[in-house]
Amino acid sequence: MKKIILASTSPRRREILKNAGYIFDIVSPDYDEHIAGKYFSYDLIKKTAERKGASILEKIKEPAIVISADTVVVHDRIILGKPKSYEEAFSMLSSLQGEKHIVVTGVCVIDSENGNKIVDSETSEVIFQNITEDKIDWYINKFRPFDKAGSYGIQEIPADFIREIKGEYDNIVGLPLKLLKNMLKEITT
Repeated sequence: MKKIILASTSPRRREILKNAGYIFDIVSPDYDEHIAGKYFSYDLIKKTAERKGASILEKIKEPAIVISADTVVVHDRIILGKPKSYEEAFSMLSSLQGEKHIVVTGVCVIDSENGNKIVDSETSEVIFQNITEDKIDWYINKFRPFDKAGSYGIQEIPADFIREIKGEYDNIVGLPLKLLKNMLKEITT
């Protein structure tokens, strides 16, 4: 297989790939998405992932398989971004309590040598418990979720915050591994 390049600065995506046994390099994408607050569509999230991957193609010196992704938290059809303040994080987490929301990751795999690409997405559902204001405050102060869409990281949030998860856990963390494996197999055959 060609060299793999992850077009992401996300430590969570790096960890998922590393734990799956992949050897890869990291190149930071030059595409800065501004989709928080917009109405969600699968087309939008897939295009965002695709643009991230395409943004690094000129930086690549040798043939490679480029993996890029973008993960969003969607509540009431609106994309929740990364909170800019404690107040914004508190508001987001408060709005999610007792509610179902979806986590969608757009994934793009590009063969830099021939330009072939595959773009797809994975959706998972998360339902939070009713959480007290004190618990929300504790979570924000302890975990500082200001770099996480929707103001939380599923891998660190206490189990008693979650009522139910449907779908791939790795997708909620930031990279749906089953989908990615199938995409890599398809692009290299």
